[in-house]
Formats: sequence, C-alpha cells, structure tokens
Amino acid sequence: MSPELLEVGRVVKPHGLAGEVVVELWTDLATRVAPDSVLESDAGSLRVLSSRPFGHRFLVRLEGVGDRPAADALRGAVLRAAPEPRPGTLWVHELVGAQVVDLKGAVLGRVDAVEPNPASDLLVLEGGGLVPLRFVVRHTAGTQVVVDVPDGLLD
Repeated sequence: MSPELLEVGRVVKPHGLAGEVVVELWTDLATRVAPDSVLESDAGSLRVLSSRPFGHRFLVRLEGVGDRPAADALRGAVLRAAPEPRPGTLWVHELVGAQVVDLKGAVLGRVDAVEPNPASDLLVLEGGGLVPLRFVVRHTAGTQVVVDVPDGLLD
C-alpha cells in the first residue's frame, strides 16, 4: 500500500445477486464512489462502474465483480484513495511530524497525533501539550504548523 493513500471507506457486505456491494464511506466526498473512480484495497484496484445512495451508505458496482460470491469476497475490504486537494483543509497525515511554532517563531514541539474533540480537534505535541486546531493560522504540509495560541495555553 502506498503511504499517500487515505482510508476512505469499506465494503460492508454484498447486496443482491448481481455483484453490487454496500459501501460505507468514511469521508464526506461522495465522489470517491463516482463512476470511473478507482479505489485501492488489499484485493487490488477496484474501478467503480456505478453507485447510488443507499440510506447513509452507497450501493456500488465494481468492475470484475459480477456475482454474489465475488462481492462477498470483498466483505470488510478497506478502500483507499489518494487525497483530494481541498483549499483550507487540514489533513492529519500532513500535520503529524510537523514542527509547531507560534507567531513569534518559538518552537513548541512536533505533532505526535491529532486527537478528535467535539469543540475542536487537538494537535497532540511530543511533550503532551494540546493545541486546538482552531489556533492553526497556516501550515506547510509535513514540515511546519504555525499557531496563534493564547498566553498560558501550554504552561
């Protein structure tokens, strides 16, 4: 698997007898299952022939999957795709490992992880410090994150 690929969903189960599968997307981009999209999985590349909404999931027909046994063989397969550029979007894979500095240029540490939080996801720094993503003012993918944190936040 290429490290640039992101997990975007999984095949939940087969649907019907003609090879359709139920796909649960882990992204808000329904274009991931648009016709002619190519998804990667441990089973190899999967080209989407057609898809349609099915509740909060999608029914997807994939090239080379023409019957229920073939669809059932994909049950549980994690689907991956390359990141799609979205201006103003912060991607976890671009933040982890980046150096965090404040507006004055002081180094605050490196990002170890991004922790989900209802109010604002948090940058988890090497030393355990937490910086809400809402304080990120700019970033350079994989190298630097500039933050404008209130005084005392990391004390």
